[in-house]
Amino acid sequence: MYTTMKELLSGHPGDAPAIGAPGKTWLSYDALRGLTDEVAASLHGMGVGKGDRVAIVLPNGPEMATAFVTIALVATTAPLNPAYREEEYDFYLSDLKAKALVVMADDDGPAVAAAQKAGMAIVRLSVPEGATAGYFSLSSDVTGAADGGEPSADDVALILHTSGTTSRPKIVPLLQSNIAASAEHIRASLELTAADRCMNVMPLFHIHGLIAAVTASLAAGASIWCAPGFNALQFFTWMKEAQPTWYTAVPTMHQAILSRAGRNADVIAETPLRFLRSSSASLPAQVMVALNETFNAPVVEAYGMTEAAHQMACNPLASGTQKPGAVGIPAGPAMRIAHETENKLIDGTGEVVISGPNVTPGYEGNPEANAKNFFEADGARWFRTGDQGAFDDEGYLHLTGRLKEIINRGGEKISPLEVDGVLLDHRDIAQVVTFALPHPKLGEEVAAAVVLKEGSEATDKDIRAFAADRMADFKVPRKVIIMDEIPKGATGKMQRIGLAEKLGLIEKA
Repeated sequence: MYTTMKELLSGHPGDAPAIGAPGKTWLSYDALRGLTDEVAASLHGMGVGKGDRVAIVLPNGPEMATAFVTIALVATTAPLNPAYREEEYDFYLSDLKAKALVVMADDDGPAVAAAQKAGMAIVRLSVPEGATAGYFSLSSDVTGAADGGEPSADDVALILHTSGTTSRPKIVPLLQSNIAASAEHIRASLELTAADRCMNVMPLFHIHGLIAAVTASLAAGASIWCAPGFNALQFFTWMKEAQPTWYTAVPTMHQAILSRAGRNADVIAETPLRFLRSSSASLPAQVMVALNETFNAPVVEAYGMTEAAHQMACNPLASGTQKPGAVGIPAGPAMRIAHETENKLIDGTGEVVISGPNVTPGYEGNPEANAKNFFEADGARWFRTGDQGAFDDEGYLHLTGRLKEIINRGGEKISPLEVDGVLLDHRDIAQVVTFALPHPKLGEEVAAAVVLKEGSEATDKDIRAFAADRMADFKVPRKVIIMDEIPKGATGKMQRIGLAEKLGLIEKA
């Protein structure tokens, strides 16, 4: 078992391709290891070394992938969303206590302004003309002394913030050993080998892309072709160039890909995928079936979160073992069900908890959150995921939703995922997200935002009648909002929490 990210890179043939990108030649494993040495020398000369925190604000693409990997072998990485505003960078850079900020050579945007205010070192990343995919050099006006030691298994490799939908974002430190363990878990569950190639369309400031696409592939000696982000219009052109054996995405991306698959049947036939992977939000069963039929390949749904260095459960790969509506079987950490308010393990439905080498040691500087989210039982330390679910008789985990998202209608608990699943069977509905709408007497009422398929004229009344025929009355959405597009978060996930406010259905606090 690997214990550091450096070990992930070792032992693979030097001439094997590691990092690719549109219109670029491949960066080999030897070249990636050489880049690691160059980055270490550059950062040490700038006074940045082991234990120092380096914020990274780069566009999606091969340089973001290699910057994460190479900087993590020297210091602590903290990738941030390039779409943030200056005020957001003020908060995150201060909260992280970052020593340096890495940006593109010509970047004078809000991240640079925030770093200058904070007195941080600004490190410029340059890509030489004609460089292979992911190759870069670093420069800075700052010099200094640094700890030149190699990070060990117990050093922090990556720091990310939780999404903070209902409260101040929490800092999640992930150790070298956490990332190495998770990469190995994903490699094993996907049976990745050096012959595999991932086409990455996930943002690389997020745990899904960083670990499932990039780090797990490196653990297998496989290759990663890095797109400049997700673009449904470009997807099949990229697929033809990249020649991947798999890709990983969130459900909304898969749905957008499906919408363009019909006119790209030739590319799909010429570029057979070994499997497709979905994670970061529950994949509707209908979408899993459609993907399987379209690509004629297994669709593997996995379940992950930042605090677990991504993967916790995964559907098996063998033909016919993927279960629509289930997020798979434990795939790395131990998984159990806990009582939602008491610190004990139970059978049946409750809060999903995990324990294992990929789990963060705890939130930084937040003893209250740690006391609430970690507990000891049966000789192990368990982390509360915040998700409600249950295992079926075959050991597959079925989620009923985030505990914060479960709708409480006058004491009746309703899973928004269940309502989504029913509404997606309506022939005119393309996308749906069910959410809680505050109600003066019941506390909460069921509401749903839907996107109709092109050419559909279904009304909210039609949709409610369809739901009423298929589920108990208390679960039927009392309000259905038909939209052109449902608001999504930075990683493409549809956001349930706060949606009523975003849609102007309640007064802002």
